[in-house]
Amino acid sequence: MSKLLPEAALARTQAIARQVRNDDLAQLDAWLVVVADDLGDAAWRSLPQGEWLRAECRRRRLRSGSVITARLDTPAQTLLIAGMRKKTAAAFETLQLAGRMLKEARSAQSRRLGASTLGLSGAATEQSLEAITAATYAAGFELPSFKSKQDPDAAFTDLKLFSPRARDDARLTRATSEGNNLARWLTALPGNALTAGSYRRRVAELARREGWRMQFLDSRALKRHGAGAFLAVAQGNESDEAGIIHLQYRPRGRKTRSKLLALVGKGVCFDTGGTNLKAHRSMLDMHTDMEGSAVALGTLLALTRLNARYAIDCWLAVTENRIGPKAYKPQDVVTASNGVSIQVIHTDAEGRMILADALALAARQKPTLMVDFATLTGACVNALTERYTGLFTNRPGWHAMFERAGTESGERVWRFPMDEDFDSDLESPIADVMQCSADNKGDHILAARFLNHFVPPEIAWVHLDLAAGQRSGGLGHITTDITGFGVRYAVNLVTAQKILERAAGGTQ
Repeated sequence: MSKLLPEAALARTQAIARQVRNDDLAQLDAWLVVVADDLGDAAWRSLPQGEWLRAECRRRRLRSGSVITARLDTPAQTLLIAGMRKKTAAAFETLQLAGRMLKEARSAQSRRLGASTLGLSGAATEQSLEAITAATYAAGFELPSFKSKQDPDAAFTDLKLFSPRARDDARLTRATSEGNNLARWLTALPGNALTAGSYRRRVAELARREGWRMQFLDSRALKRHGAGAFLAVAQGNESDEAGIIHLQYRPRGRKTRSKLLALVGKGVCFDTGGTNLKAHRSMLDMHTDMEGSAVALGTLLALTRLNARYAIDCWLAVTENRIGPKAYKPQDVVTASNGVSIQVIHTDAEGRMILADALALAARQKPTLMVDFATLTGACVNALTERYTGLFTNRPGWHAMFERAGTESGERVWRFPMDEDFDSDLESPIADVMQCSADNKGDHILAARFLNHFVPPEIAWVHLDLAAGQRSGGLGHITTDITGFGVRYAVNLVTAQKILERAAGGTQ
């Protein structure tokens, strides 16, 4: 049985404001060097075994993004891992390179790491070292395992960053990585280990540890709130453990609330598709259908560790979508907590149902900004593959800011249209809105338009359809199939882009 919450110490990180020396190499298991892909011969020769490495790169015609390794003649037989980077590489490319380099370090069971750059500008050096740090924190983290014989601990213990520009402040990267690691760990748990009930207990333990206030809205409370959309999905479950978890973070020493960020996550712990039962292959990974809630929770953890100066509410809609005699059916009509009636079309469109009530309840607190996360539609994956995540918003004037957050964080998003005329595809003859259309065209767009019915227009809102939540081989610096996509993006959005300040200003 897995532990309640992950227990993992990230590598000790030290910034050393100089270039690496021979005596440093003797204390390292692996030395990671990010080199410019147009590095001249003289610069290559400054590396130990640099001439051989340069010759190998030419022989193998290695390009930007490639990684090459060599064993150095040191007492520790230090492994040199050289990664080739374009000087103009974007954040995603840099993170992807760092992930490949750390994969080599982990394969060699290295524990003490050093990192530096060669032939790059100051800004490119800082970006590269941050990427190495993030990749170290990700690759050294163990996802849950239930094997009777556990693999040896492969965690990295130390990371030294060698550069005159190195800064001894990995606080932002560390906090973001802790949030991402939590999101990946929860998402990787099998369905019998993470039920709606055990999920609630894990979150309660985390809330006690982090000082969050927690309220659990069970089925009786949700009935009082009129949350018929969520309850329709939950009514087919074997046990009455489903509900909406409401977490509150409040900054210390601040008596008034000037800004409130609401994070909302889809937490379907297992999705059979309900009455419209999924096929076997489509159901195989449906224990990961709660990743949106895990990303919301991981984002809350990261912002808590960063001592955010604004209030944060986190709403986790936690249930299963099961098949049974009480399961909801196509053509049922239910009413959500904001009074909007819904005609059910397909029971496997359950994510938007539970999010409808979670968004409506979150909106009652009048947040400055709402961000929701959900592995919502296959249509978004079909449109983007698993490399990007789909973004929808009711603030079209902020598109540049949303896209910049993806570019800078390395978690890339693609903005989809949200025009009102899409609503004609959701017109119902018997209710206020149809849950989805029967033909499934543009389902990711229609899902966003459906959710828009539960967000008051005066509240700024961003919906992330997590097409990049799971990808074979990982994504960017994350080398596990479960990526935890969204934590780096959201942290960048509220810290670097300062979107809460803009939302509080009331600009459209």
